[in-house]
Amino acid sequence: MAVEELRITYIGGPTAMIEISGFRLLTDPTFDPAGGVYGNLTKTMGPALEPSSLGKVDAVLLSHDHHDDNLDHSGREFLKNAETVLTTVDGAKRLGGNAFGLAPWESVGFGVHSGNGPALKITATPARHGPAHTDRGPVVGFALKVAESEQVIYVSGDTVRYEGVAEVAQKYTVEVAVLFMGAARVEQVGPWALTMTAEDGVAAARAFPEATIVPLHYEGWKHFSESRDEIEKSFAEAGLQHRLKWLEGGQRMAIRP
Repeated sequence: MAVEELRITYIGGPTAMIEISGFRLLTDPTFDPAGGVYGNLTKTMGPALEPSSLGKVDAVLLSHDHHDDNLDHSGREFLKNAETVLTTVDGAKRLGGNAFGLAPWESVGFGVHSGNGPALKITATPARHGPAHTDRGPVVGFALKVAESEQVIYVSGDTVRYEGVAEVAQKYTVEVAVLFMGAARVEQVGPWALTMTAEDGVAAARAFPEATIVPLHYEGWKHFSESRDEIEKSFAEAGLQHRLKWLEGGQRMAIRP
Protein backbone atom coordinates (compact mmCIF):
# COMPACT_ATOMS: atom_id res chain seq x y z
CA MET A 1 0.00 0.00 0.00
CA ALA A 2 1.35 3.43 -0.92
CA VAL A 3 1.78 6.17 1.61
CA GLU A 4 -1.21 8.49 1.62
CA GLU A 5 -1.29 12.26 1.91
CA LEU A 6 2.40 12.92 1.54
CA ARG A 7 3.10 16.61 1.05
CA ILE A 8 6.38 18.49 1.00
CA THR A 9 6.93 22.23 1.31
CA TYR A 10 10.31 23.42 0.04
CA ILE A 11 11.84 26.17 2.16
CA GLY A 12 15.37 26.34 0.72
CA GLY A 13 18.66 24.47 0.56
CA PRO A 14 18.24 21.27 2.59
CA THR A 15 15.14 22.54 4.39
CA ALA A 16 11.69 21.15 3.67
CA MET A 17 8.56 20.35 5.64
CA ILE A 18 7.38 16.78 5.12
CA GLU A 19 3.78 16.10 6.10
CA ILE A 20 2.96 12.43 6.33
CA SER A 21 -0.06 10.79 7.97
CA GLY A 22 -0.65 13.76 10.26
CA PHE A 23 3.00 14.20 11.29
CA ARG A 24 5.05 17.27 10.37
CA LEU A 25 8.78 16.70 9.95
CA LEU A 26 11.34 19.37 9.07
CA THR A 27 14.62 18.51 7.36
CA ASP A 28 17.92 20.30 8.16
CA PRO A 29 16.75 23.78 9.28
CA THR A 30 18.39 26.75 7.52
CA PHE A 31 16.61 30.08 7.92
CA ASP A 32 19.36 32.72 7.70
CA PRO A 33 19.05 35.35 4.93
CA ALA A 34 21.14 35.24 1.78
CA GLY A 35 24.67 36.60 1.87
CA GLY A 36 25.94 34.94 5.00
CA VAL A 37 29.53 33.66 5.04
CA TYR A 38 30.34 30.69 7.26
CA GLY A 39 34.02 29.92 6.98
CA ASN A 40 34.39 28.50 3.47
CA LEU A 41 30.65 28.43 2.78
CA THR A 42 28.53 31.27 1.36
CA LYS A 43 24.74 31.32 1.36
CA THR A 44 23.16 32.69 -1.82
CA MET A 45 19.43 32.24 -1.17
CA GLY A 46 17.26 33.04 1.80
CA PRO A 47 14.34 30.88 2.97
CA ALA A 48 11.07 30.87 1.06
CA LEU A 49 9.21 30.82 4.38
CA GLU A 50 10.05 32.29 7.76
CA PRO A 51 10.25 29.86 10.68
CA SER A 52 7.47 31.70 12.51
CA SER A 53 5.05 30.66 9.75
CA LEU A 54 5.63 26.93 10.02
CA GLY A 55 3.51 26.03 13.03
CA LYS A 56 3.96 22.81 14.96
CA VAL A 57 6.92 20.58 14.08
CA ASP A 58 6.78 17.06 15.48
CA ALA A 59 10.40 16.27 14.68
CA VAL A 60 13.42 17.78 12.99
CA LEU A 61 15.31 15.32 10.81
CA LEU A 62 18.83 16.72 11.15
CA SER A 63 21.35 14.84 9.03
CA HIS A 64 24.20 16.48 10.96
CA ASP A 65 24.73 19.53 13.12
CA HIS A 66 28.34 20.49 12.34
CA HIS A 67 28.03 22.15 8.89
CA ASP A 68 26.35 25.52 8.54
CA ASP A 69 24.66 24.73 5.23
CA ASN A 70 22.64 22.08 7.09
CA LEU A 71 22.11 23.99 10.31
CA ASP A 72 22.72 27.72 10.17
CA HIS A 73 22.35 30.23 12.99
CA SER A 74 18.59 30.74 12.70
CA GLY A 75 18.11 27.03 12.11
CA ARG A 76 19.95 26.25 15.33
CA GLU A 77 17.69 28.68 17.18
CA PHE A 78 14.65 26.99 15.64
CA LEU A 79 15.48 23.57 17.09
CA LYS A 80 13.97 24.45 20.45
CA ASN A 81 10.55 24.83 18.75
CA ALA A 82 10.43 21.17 17.68
CA GLU A 83 9.10 18.40 19.86
CA THR A 84 12.13 16.23 19.00
CA VAL A 85 15.36 16.60 17.04
CA LEU A 86 16.60 13.36 15.48
CA THR A 87 20.25 13.42 14.45
CA THR A 88 23.56 11.59 14.82
CA VAL A 89 24.66 10.26 18.18
CA ASP A 90 27.54 12.75 18.30
CA GLY A 91 25.26 15.59 17.21
CA ALA A 92 22.75 14.87 19.95
CA LYS A 93 25.53 15.04 22.54
CA ARG A 94 26.58 18.45 21.24
CA LEU A 95 23.05 19.83 20.97
CA GLY A 96 21.57 18.42 24.17
CA GLY A 97 18.02 19.39 25.11
CA ASN A 98 15.43 17.78 22.84
CA ALA A 99 18.01 16.14 20.55
CA PHE A 100 17.95 12.36 20.27
CA GLY A 101 20.82 10.50 18.62
CA LEU A 102 20.32 7.58 16.25
CA ALA A 103 23.02 5.30 14.88
CA PRO A 104 22.35 3.81 11.43
CA TRP A 105 19.42 1.34 11.51
CA GLU A 106 18.22 2.50 14.92
CA SER A 107 14.56 3.53 14.99
CA VAL A 108 12.12 5.61 16.99
CA GLY A 109 8.32 5.52 16.87
CA PHE A 110 5.77 8.33 16.91
CA GLY A 111 2.12 7.96 17.81
CA VAL A 112 0.13 4.74 18.11
CA HIS A 113 -1.62 2.93 15.29
CA SER A 114 -4.84 1.15 16.31
CA GLY A 115 -3.29 0.34 19.67
CA ASN A 116 -0.59 -1.80 18.07
CA GLY A 117 2.76 -0.31 17.14
CA PRO A 118 3.78 3.23 16.15
CA ALA A 119 1.84 5.25 13.61
CA LEU A 120 5.14 6.46 12.18
CA LYS A 121 8.50 4.74 12.45
CA ILE A 122 11.66 6.72 11.66
CA THR A 123 14.86 4.78 11.08
CA ALA A 124 18.31 6.33 10.69
CA THR A 125 20.03 5.23 7.48
CA PRO A 126 23.75 5.15 6.65
CA ALA A 127 25.30 8.20 5.00
CA ARG A 128 28.83 9.20 4.05
CA HIS A 129 29.57 12.86 3.41
CA GLY A 130 32.12 12.41 0.63
CA PRO A 131 34.64 9.79 -0.47
CA ALA A 132 35.93 7.27 2.04
CA HIS A 133 39.33 8.95 2.42
CA THR A 134 37.83 12.24 3.63
CA ASP A 135 36.49 12.68 7.15
CA ARG A 136 33.50 15.03 7.17
CA GLY A 137 32.09 13.77 10.44
CA PRO A 138 29.11 11.49 11.08
CA VAL A 139 25.95 11.95 9.03
CA VAL A 140 22.66 10.06 8.85
CA GLY A 141 19.70 9.84 6.52
CA PHE A 142 16.20 8.74 7.43
CA ALA A 143 13.61 6.17 6.34
CA LEU A 144 10.01 7.11 7.19
CA LYS A 145 7.42 4.33 7.38
CA VAL A 146 3.76 4.77 8.28
CA ALA A 147 1.93 1.84 9.81
CA GLU A 148 -0.35 1.26 6.81
CA SER A 149 2.45 1.00 4.26
CA GLU A 150 5.08 -1.51 3.30
CA GLN A 151 7.00 1.25 1.52
CA VAL A 152 9.15 4.05 2.92
CA ILE A 153 10.03 7.65 2.26
CA TYR A 154 13.81 7.96 2.13
CA VAL A 155 15.59 11.20 3.04
CA SER A 156 19.24 10.77 2.11
CA GLY A 157 20.87 13.56 4.10
CA ASP A 158 24.28 14.74 2.92
CA THR A 159 25.73 11.62 1.36
CA VAL A 160 27.37 10.37 -1.78
CA ARG A 161 26.24 7.15 -3.43
CA TYR A 162 28.07 4.29 -1.73
CA GLU A 163 27.36 0.89 -0.22
CA GLY A 164 25.37 2.41 2.66
CA VAL A 165 22.82 3.83 0.21
CA ALA A 166 22.74 0.46 -1.55
CA GLU A 167 21.77 -1.12 1.79
CA VAL A 168 18.71 1.13 1.92
CA ALA A 169 17.60 -0.29 -1.42
CA GLN A 170 18.17 -3.83 -0.14
CA LYS A 171 16.19 -3.32 3.07
CA TYR A 172 13.29 -1.22 1.83
CA THR A 173 10.93 -0.61 -1.03
CA VAL A 174 11.36 3.14 -1.44
CA GLU A 175 8.31 5.00 -2.69
CA VAL A 176 9.77 8.52 -2.55
CA ALA A 177 13.49 9.33 -2.37
CA VAL A 178 14.40 12.84 -1.23
CA LEU A 179 18.00 13.08 -2.42
CA PHE A 180 20.47 15.74 -1.31
CA MET A 181 22.21 16.47 -4.59
CA GLY A 182 24.13 19.38 -6.15
CA ALA A 183 27.55 17.67 -6.05
CA ALA A 184 28.79 19.93 -3.24
CA ARG A 185 32.51 20.63 -3.46
CA VAL A 186 34.73 22.53 -1.02
CA GLU A 187 38.18 23.61 -2.19
CA GLN A 188 39.77 22.99 1.20
CA VAL A 189 38.71 19.34 1.05
CA GLY A 190 39.60 18.67 -2.58
CA PRO A 191 37.88 18.16 -5.94
CA TRP A 192 35.60 15.36 -4.78
CA ALA A 193 31.83 15.65 -4.60
CA LEU A 194 30.59 15.60 -1.01
CA THR A 195 26.92 15.06 -1.88
CA MET A 196 25.21 13.20 -4.70
CA THR A 197 26.05 14.13 -8.27
CA ALA A 198 23.41 14.01 -11.00
CA GLU A 199 24.80 10.63 -12.04
CA ASP A 200 24.53 9.43 -8.45
CA GLY A 201 20.89 10.48 -8.55
CA VAL A 202 20.33 8.46 -11.72
CA ALA A 203 21.98 5.43 -10.10
CA ALA A 204 19.79 5.88 -7.01
CA ALA A 205 16.69 6.08 -9.20
CA ARG A 206 17.66 2.76 -10.75
CA ALA A 207 18.31 1.24 -7.32
CA PHE A 208 14.90 2.46 -6.15
CA PRO A 209 12.88 1.50 -9.26
CA GLU A 210 9.47 2.39 -7.79
CA ALA A 211 10.51 5.73 -6.28
CA THR A 212 9.62 9.27 -7.19
CA ILE A 213 12.89 11.22 -6.98
CA VAL A 214 12.71 14.58 -5.18
CA PRO A 215 15.96 16.59 -5.43
CA LEU A 216 16.86 18.75 -2.43
CA HIS A 217 19.89 20.75 -1.30
CA TYR A 218 21.21 21.48 -4.81
CA GLU A 219 20.92 25.29 -4.68
CA GLY A 220 21.23 28.21 -2.31
CA TRP A 221 24.93 27.84 -1.50
CA LYS A 222 28.01 28.63 -3.60
CA HIS A 223 29.68 25.27 -3.09
CA PHE A 224 27.19 23.35 -5.24
CA SER A 225 28.76 22.41 -8.57
CA GLU A 226 25.68 20.98 -10.31
CA SER A 227 22.38 22.81 -10.75
CA ARG A 228 18.87 21.73 -11.66
CA ASP A 229 19.88 21.85 -15.32
CA GLU A 230 22.61 19.23 -14.86
CA ILE A 231 20.28 17.01 -12.87
CA GLU A 232 17.53 17.26 -15.49
CA LYS A 233 19.99 16.56 -18.30
CA SER A 234 21.37 13.43 -16.66
CA PHE A 235 17.90 12.05 -15.92
CA ALA A 236 16.75 12.84 -19.47
CA GLU A 237 19.76 11.08 -20.98
CA ALA A 238 18.92 8.05 -18.82
CA GLY A 239 15.26 8.15 -19.87
CA LEU A 240 14.23 8.77 -16.27
CA GLN A 241 13.11 12.40 -16.37
CA HIS A 242 9.51 11.31 -15.66
CA ARG A 243 10.67 10.10 -12.23
CA LEU A 244 11.76 13.58 -11.07
CA LYS A 245 9.49 15.70 -8.89
CA TRP A 246 10.71 19.28 -8.43
CA LEU A 247 9.64 21.32 -5.43
CA GLU A 248 8.86 25.04 -5.71
CA GLY A 249 9.86 27.41 -2.93
CA GLY A 250 7.16 28.07 -0.37
CA GLN A 251 4.60 25.81 -2.04
CA ARG A 252 3.00 22.87 -0.28
CA MET A 253 3.11 20.20 -2.95
CA ALA A 254 1.39 16.82 -3.07
CA ILE A 255 3.82 14.00 -3.76
CA ARG A 256 1.35 11.22 -3.01
CA PRO A 257 -1.39 10.47 -3.88
